[in-house]
Amino acid sequence: MSNFWKIACEEDKFPGMWQQWFKNQCVAVGWGSQKLNKPPKGRSGWNKARNDIKEMKPGDMILVTLKNNKIGRLAEITGKRIEDDQWEPLVPRGPQFPQGDLGRRILVRWELATGPIDPDMVIRIPSKYQFKQYEFRPTISKIRSRTINEIRKIMNDPHNWVGLSGKFRYEKALSDYIATYPHHLEHGLLRHPNMKITEMVFKDKTRSDVLLLDRNKIPVVVECKQDAATMKHIKQLYQYVLKVKKITKEKMTRGILVHGGPQKLSEDVIKKGKKKMIEIACYRLKVEFTQSMK
Repeated sequence: MSNFWKIACEEDKFPGMWQQWFKNQCVAVGWGSQKLNKPPKGRSGWNKARNDIKEMKPGDMILVTLKNNKIGRLAEITGKRIEDDQWEPLVPRGPQFPQGDLGRRILVRWELATGPIDPDMVIRIPSKYQFKQYEFRPTISKIRSRTINEIRKIMNDPHNWVGLSGKFRYEKALSDYIATYPHHLEHGLLRHPNMKITEMVFKDKTRSDVLLLDRNKIPVVVECKQDAATMKHIKQLYQYVLKVKKITKEKMTRGILVHGGPQKLSEDVIKKGKKKMIEIACYRLKVEFTQSMK
């Protein structure tokens, strides 16, 4: 009988590790200074992980988890390279890690038909489907509270797709970009000539991201969000629109909510946006680098 495992990827500790796992078709644990076949003394974390990776076998399914109730991919285990003489660290050797780290590899075949195609996108688990703490907290654990088909259903719902990055300041970078190149958001948009470009601070200390003018000289308040648009975001932007309208004394003021995550939004969010006259646009961040030439 096959088991259903979860393994935590320390993307926050080792940025880029999830991409390493994906590229190398493996997941991994550390404890390089410990002996696999020698029971440890007073090392409960390693003892549990040691027993778990020894129990894993080809055909078992494994789920990669990330911080803040996010998950990466499902995979089928195809083999193991966990023995002491098979140590192959994904974290390079250095002063902090003389032996490197994450060198005990469990080889996998990713289930690429499940979840987003883009490896930079991951899945946020809805609150009602989140795992038990005793399943989510350890580095490795068996999942019994959810079935594989339940996880697939969550992963295949675009409403749950979010960006992987948590450190890059998407919202600030995006608002700066729109303030500099407003016509890329909508033809004819310009910087507002009489207001602060990047943000507008109100009396209650709240602040909008960008204030522009459209081709008809109507003020446009733009609010940027890293993840999928929500009812809360629409309500927030609508309040900003009312405040700007009062300040500028214009008869009409528009609002555009720019969001990341999935392009497909819930019907409630779409309806709320239409009701409040808030336009919604999804962005995709793409940065390319090429070698400089003479």
